[in-house]
Amino acid sequence: MSPIQRGPLPTIEWVAEEFLHNADRGRRLVAVDGVDPVASARVAHGLAAAIAARSDAPVVRRSLGGIDEARLRAEVVDPVRAGAFAGAEDPDTVLVADGEQLLDDAVRGVWHFSVWTLAGDELPHSGASVIIDVTDPAAPTRFFYDFCAIPPSVNRPGLR
Repeated sequence: MSPIQRGPLPTIEWVAEEFLHNADRGRRLVAVDGVDPVASARVAHGLAAAIAARSDAPVVRRSLGGIDEARLRAEVVDPVRAGAFAGAEDPDTVLVADGEQLLDDAVRGVWHFSVWTLAGDELPHSGASVIIDVTDPAAPTRFFYDFCAIPPSVNRPGLR
């Protein structure tokens, strides 16, 4: 893994611009997940603020915690898409949600954009749109992960 930072924008603002460039209208769903739920919530909050600062679209922010596929679809995804989710009535609303297992295979496809927060030596989620290293909370850094490389944690006892 190698950190990459481009231009004068901090990482979260850069990610917000990338998201808005690739999904510029319609009801959009953004997931933030990782092994550290506090770090994921912090990134989601910052990302929601950065999206709101760069767009006229309403931004709704939710922490979902541990939520299974059925509840996620019934209580969040379907209502947002239908405009029936509180705060998501506008047809261009962006929902930024953090939670656990939001990038599991069963639901990974419901998100328009996703972020994995890398908190240490764990393997990043291969399905995430963006990986952000949050080991230094004051300076999150975007990472591009070479999935052909074996991370150091593979050879460390007790880490799998």
